[in-house]
Amino acid sequence: MDTLLELLTLSDPNLRFVVLGMILLGISSGMVGTFTLLRKRALLGDAIAHAVLPGVCLAFLLWGAKNPLILLVGATATGWLSLLVIDWITARSRIKADAAIGLTLSVFFGIGILLLTYIQHSGNAAQSGLDGFLFGKAAALVGDDLKVFGALSVLLIIVIVAFFKEFSLISFDPNHAAAIGLPVRLLEVVLATMTVLAVAVGIQAVGVVLMAAMLITPAAAARYWTDQLVWMVVLAAVFGAISAYAGAAISYIAPAMPTGPWVVVSLSLLAFFSMAFAPKRGAVFRYLKQRRNRRRTQEENVLKAMYQLGERKGKDFKVPLSEADIITKRAFRPTELKQILKRLVKGDFVLSSGNNWLLTESGLIKGKRMVKLHRLWEVYLNKHLHIAADHVHDDAEAIEHVITPELEEELEVFLDY
Repeated sequence: MDTLLELLTLSDPNLRFVVLGMILLGISSGMVGTFTLLRKRALLGDAIAHAVLPGVCLAFLLWGAKNPLILLVGATATGWLSLLVIDWITARSRIKADAAIGLTLSVFFGIGILLLTYIQHSGNAAQSGLDGFLFGKAAALVGDDLKVFGALSVLLIIVIVAFFKEFSLISFDPNHAAAIGLPVRLLEVVLATMTVLAVAVGIQAVGVVLMAAMLITPAAAARYWTDQLVWMVVLAAVFGAISAYAGAAISYIAPAMPTGPWVVVSLSLLAFFSMAFAPKRGAVFRYLKQRRNRRRTQEENVLKAMYQLGERKGKDFKVPLSEADIITKRAFRPTELKQILKRLVKGDFVLSSGNNWLLTESGLIKGKRMVKLHRLWEVYLNKHLHIAADHVHDDAEAIEHVITPELEEELEVFLDY
């Protein structure tokens, strides 16, 4: 209970530093990552995350101490250099962008590992903890680190808010942005710099290996919940903050658990939850929607078959039909047909008469409309697209279930009623 109380009140100064720093990192990474994702630059985040390691090592070798500002400058420098190398390889060779990113990522990361190994064997006592940049060590965030990284995180948030419209425009339509006079190239440079800074800020807490997840996963999860960019940025920031707090909390409750990986695990759980349960785009919602559409199609096909059978009997729709009669018109499995008919009874489209079935008034209207839509589309394909009459049935079978009343009216007018 004491641990839980300290966690909720943040009374422990070390815990306060870690939680505040991780939350700022989660918010800034989520907001910057939204534009990185929308501009289809997700892999660049991974390349930058691996490319900052040699910059950190070089900065340490030149300075001789783990000054957070100096390390950040070194990380930013090699992060930017990796972007220039990727652009140069793509422009000057036949290598595609994805291959150039993979090549640059591996080369820079390899150099970083070599430099890190050299530092570890150099005998410099100040290098202790430098290997934490590989996998992150949020618990190592002290006051000076928090001041530097926190200030940069706040700066990133302020820039996103201040230039939100401009960043939105170049993310979706850079040609229009250039046409109305926006400095597109400069804005792209600013966004790239912000991506590099967001990665550089997070490597000490999360590490170069997992930093790409902090950049992209919140935005990917937010994309499932909304179509509006403003809410996507807000949700990405919220998801980043929640996962950052969750990772810090787990690490505090169980000290053997590392903060950075748990932050990424929390983010992944949020992303999987979004993929499964988000409205409209979630897998569960899409499954239910497909199931509902499939059942509606089955019901409409049964009503159409019963109406057509009534037409064959001289338009006498009061004659009860057996399940075998319906199956002769439309191939259904007997058990499947029985379930469909039960649903139609509940919807007041069909009446049960012993072992036979009869269309109600509403069922007759709906069955008649389905037949009408089918024939409208057949006539349209035959008369205006000049498709042979014996080739239009299957197309009409598919389209009749999605023709809206507005399109139905247009077809009637177009075909002269």
